[in-house]
Amino acid sequence: MVGIKDVAKRAGVSIGTVSNVVNRPHVVATATRNRVLSVIEELGYVRDESARQLRAGRSRIMGLLVLDLGNPFFVDVARGAEQAAHAEGLNIITCNSGQRSDLEASYLAMFAEQRVRGVLLSPVATSGEALRAFRRSGTPYVFVDRKAPASEASSVAVDDIAGGALAARHLLETGHHRIAFVNGPAILAQCRDREQGVRTALAGSTAELTVLEAIGLDVASGRDAGARLLGTSPRPTAVFCANDLLALGLLQAMVGAGVRVPEEMAIVGYDDIEFAGAAAVPLTSVRQPARRLGRTAAELLLAETADTTVERQAVVFTPELVVRESTRVRR
Repeated sequence: MVGIKDVAKRAGVSIGTVSNVVNRPHVVATATRNRVLSVIEELGYVRDESARQLRAGRSRIMGLLVLDLGNPFFVDVARGAEQAAHAEGLNIITCNSGQRSDLEASYLAMFAEQRVRGVLLSPVATSGEALRAFRRSGTPYVFVDRKAPASEASSVAVDDIAGGALAARHLLETGHHRIAFVNGPAILAQCRDREQGVRTALAGSTAELTVLEAIGLDVASGRDAGARLLGTSPRPTAVFCANDLLALGLLQAMVGAGVRVPEEMAIVGYDDIEFAGAAAVPLTSVRQPARRLGRTAAELLLAETADTTVERQAVVFTPELVVRESTRVRR
């Protein structure tokens, strides 16, 4: 790699002059500055930003580790976090655990080794050796899309119990009494909370609840759940899915089997990603403010890294039901 010494030698100036051209160009005479810039372009010199940050003892990089970058919800979370980081002159490295604890551990170790400013974390689980080891590194972190005790770390989440209850009550109010809930992996607290909300809303009603656990939280898992539901008798007349990707896969399975939505089966998703409203049958969904989640979490992390005495917070947003054609009122 071309170093600052190489640039100084070729330009016939001191290392300090090259440093000034890169960091404080206004203090260098125009002719000298232009000569150094010409050499920098010729040699392809790139400043070693990581070394500079380590010398300063303050990184300009934040880490973001999410469960699934294939889910547009987390893409929007990342956009919100980037908005807050860029406003403060920082950048974000985004990584995808794929809901795998081993990948999560690897990325957390990398963030600690790189001495990032802090990490925004949507964890597979809030316990385990990987997270314990990361805590020992002393790197600040904030949970995103996951509640945490304020004494442990700040967190930003949506009330998923309330969200699950919203969906279930909507299906009851539209006349459904055989309801299925297609959940994701039980290791994820979000999935457990949404199921708890469903059960709470249906308690005391005459509705029959069927719960299916999908392998993942993607479209393929939704199609698989749809195939399983098609084989049940009597078949549920309404299905709530733990996220929109599951719901879109389920919708594909129903349309492919000739089941009319919502006349024969109503479908509700969760997250309200952009594709939900653009589906062949526009999807009713429980909306999470994804960008606001990411932005708020980044702001909390920035505040904590600027002042270690800042009190930790547990921010919880209220979800909203967006009703579309997939649950049109039954006649």
